[in-house]
Amino acid sequence: MIRRALVGLFASAVFSFHALSEVLVCEQLIDVRSGTLANWQAIVIDGERIQAVMDESDLPGDMTVTTRLEGQTCMPGLMDMHVHIISESSPDGFTKQFRWNPADYAYGSVKFAERTLMAGFTLVRDLGSSHNLAISLRDAINRGDIVGPRIVAAGKSIATTGGHADPTNGRNHALMGDPGPAAGVVNGVADARKAVRQRYKEGADLIKITATGGVLSQAKNGQNPQFKLDELHAIIDTANDYGFKVAAHAHGADGIYRAVDAGVASIEHGTFMDERVMALMKERGTYYVPTIIAGKFVAEKAEIDGFFSDIVRPKAREVGPTIQGTFAKAYAAGVKIAFGTDTGVSAHGDNWKEFVYMVEAGMPAMEAIQSATVAAADLSGMSQDLGAIEAGKLADIVAVRGNPIERIDQMEHVSFVMKGGEVVLAR
Repeated sequence: MIRRALVGLFASAVFSFHALSEVLVCEQLIDVRSGTLANWQAIVIDGERIQAVMDESDLPGDMTVTTRLEGQTCMPGLMDMHVHIISESSPDGFTKQFRWNPADYAYGSVKFAERTLMAGFTLVRDLGSSHNLAISLRDAINRGDIVGPRIVAAGKSIATTGGHADPTNGRNHALMGDPGPAAGVVNGVADARKAVRQRYKEGADLIKITATGGVLSQAKNGQNPQFKLDELHAIIDTANDYGFKVAAHAHGADGIYRAVDAGVASIEHGTFMDERVMALMKERGTYYVPTIIAGKFVAEKAEIDGFFSDIVRPKAREVGPTIQGTFAKAYAAGVKIAFGTDTGVSAHGDNWKEFVYMVEAGMPAMEAIQSATVAAADLSGMSQDLGAIEAGKLADIVAVRGNPIERIDQMEHVSFVMKGGEVVLAR
């Protein structure tokens, strides 16, 4: 229960509360460790960290409640393990690459960052941006220059020539060139190692690879494997040397299996994974980040003339409708799941819809919320500081109206956001 946060602490901590501590009282609070809901819980916050959690009735008499969230449910700050925070899909998205400068994308991303935080997501993993823009955005947020979530940034995704995330796909021959590891394009073991080291040099937090074809790249195949095993091992072994986890975009079963077998930390999308893949993921403890909302979005937009190019449209029609069913099978099979949306494909701020789709597919609401808190903290390597409302952790706390365990669509109605002890939304 929530009260356990004070076990071994209560006798000394109660008497050392800072006089200016914030005291937040929640009518309901989700304990993501135990998967239970507790009533009228008080959270004592000193600076950027949680000092104690207890029943409101146990608060020392000299402590003043500074914020009371009646009719609301508190939970840890939500985490989205797959976003692209620099941009957002549009019919002219491909041509913008030739008209916009990096600074145009950078300025545009400011509103996406704020929108994400106000939706209750206090941490995101950005899994691929050009010009190191997500890395710069991360740093700007950390400096306090702009408002946004904590960002764990991959920098430029690593692809093979012509593969998903080769930045020159779809260009004419004069513009296509032959990009190499500095641009995130590799062929062979030496290139693979160099690409990882380049991401380290640029300040990335993790490595993203595109293990199979993808939907939105200007290339025909959305499912085929695009790395050989020696290349995958070279990437993952080198990433391990630098303390990087590796996230693998993957749709087709063969490419997913290769990536899991080589040792990636997570499979993103996983659209056509089969029972053999699921068994291996369970054996290896590989996380699955489903991105159902992205599938729904591309399937819908594929029916609008001109929204996607002719080479993208059939892939969107094929992949999009499949992801939710795959998620249902993976959940039933016991694959570890961490919340992720691929937002940037869909609109920033709509991340909450993924909860609804997960519950529709058979995951209980409590587990869906756990996938975006304690499980996501584990995958992102942030469990020591984030993922639960507990003494010692950073005070990333959000609240929604009503009870999302009873009605998961309440996740849309974020009423309170605190990041690192600072209230950024209260309504």
